[in-house]
Amino acid sequence: MNNNSLFSQLRNYMRRAEQWYLETPNRALNQAYDAALKIKAIEDEHFGAQKISPQSTQLRGSAFAYFESDLQKYLRTIRMRLTEFKRSRSALALTNPNKTVETLKTIETTSVGSDRFVPAVRDQPAITLEKLRFIDEVLMRYAEEQLTLEAVSPAMLPVEVNGSPERKSKPDKKTSENNLTSSETQKAATTAESSEDFESLSDKTGLLPRSILTTLNRLRRDLNPKSEVEVLQSYRVSKVKTLLAVRFILILILVPLLVQQGVRNVALSNYLIPGAWITHQFKVENPDRIFLNSEMAEEALRELQGFEERLKFENLIKETLERNVLPAEELEAKVKERSADVEVRVREKATEIAASFSNQSANSIKNWVADIAGTIAFVMILLNGKREIEILKSFMDETVYGLSDSAKAFIIILFTDVFVGFHSPHGWEIILESISKHFGLPANRDFIFLFIATFPVILDTIFKYWIFRYLNRVSPSAVATYREMNE
Repeated sequence: MNNNSLFSQLRNYMRRAEQWYLETPNRALNQAYDAALKIKAIEDEHFGAQKISPQSTQLRGSAFAYFESDLQKYLRTIRMRLTEFKRSRSALALTNPNKTVETLKTIETTSVGSDRFVPAVRDQPAITLEKLRFIDEVLMRYAEEQLTLEAVSPAMLPVEVNGSPERKSKPDKKTSENNLTSSETQKAATTAESSEDFESLSDKTGLLPRSILTTLNRLRRDLNPKSEVEVLQSYRVSKVKTLLAVRFILILILVPLLVQQGVRNVALSNYLIPGAWITHQFKVENPDRIFLNSEMAEEALRELQGFEERLKFENLIKETLERNVLPAEELEAKVKERSADVEVRVREKATEIAASFSNQSANSIKNWVADIAGTIAFVMILLNGKREIEILKSFMDETVYGLSDSAKAFIIILFTDVFVGFHSPHGWEIILESISKHFGLPANRDFIFLFIATFPVILDTIFKYWIFRYLNRVSPSAVATYREMNE
């Protein structure tokens, strides 16, 4: 009876979870639609049905800042929920192609005359399109102030290298026209035209010194009548790029970690069928399945032997102290009693060790499943985030190459000493042994020594090639500082 109740609760839980999963696109769209309605209500009530801006109202100072903060909050909600709407629809198309909630009908009440109300049946896709159109209308009014992920193409992301803008690729006009509004396209084109005039310092060496060329280019930018617009557009792009890059880094770290922990502690817990089945396979009652490898069995044997020897040593000390105090018969009885107690405690310890290694073996199998799920989540993020990867790459290049020469040299020395220094083999050995224990694999000493003998060497070669090929051309002063600090 209890098993039937447990399975019934489990089915209800899975049914509710599936229903929540299927309703995720509509739920996200409704939240975005509600935020757009709130923006529209603020416009109609306080700004004369115009966009929320200082030109549309007499409000100033704290009063306008109040509505401005609400606007930013609602726009942020719309962007987040629209992203959730798109990603969840894509996930549903892959995981549940035959199950969708968009085929449902929605019954609405339509007024006819003054007292009559007629129910009207509408398709869910029609309602979805109507909501999306309304949301787009609201977002279009604030397109100039709000640059989103779709509005920032990789071609718009310059990388500052020693004070000069370096472009990774030429801007794609078709992409810019598809992703930007007319005003944003004009600003992006202006920025692209000005930045295309400057070639990468790492790719071409001119007749004049670079410092003179940099000064002339800076003067030309300062005398350009459109420089203020370009600077403002560059600041907006840089701000959005930083936010998107930091957000993508957090997503790359947190989402796979949460998936791994969720699968490990929830989906594979002992209260659900998969986790209970894995734990059952390594029960103490199955002594042949307690240990995944011989190394675990040897470790358990050493632990049991150490416990038994410690007990015998304590009894031997007590027997030595009591030999000159107690008579021979009483001493012999106490020795037998202690010997029997040692045997009982050793059996209890053996059972405890067996249960511990049984759980460790089951956890190793669960770690395999959980880590594979986390890896799949990580790969899916990378596959669905090609634009974010370009933005992150541009952000990392700008951050790294924007450091001072001493900071670059310090980071290179720290990184190389930790991973390829003379003391790094001990760290690699600990890492490899921990990974082997995490997955329940025997620590192969030959493989570990071979890895330590080859991988740091390959890594050191890559570092030296990067310094010679790229850093030496982009920032030779940083290379000189690195050599001085390293010597």
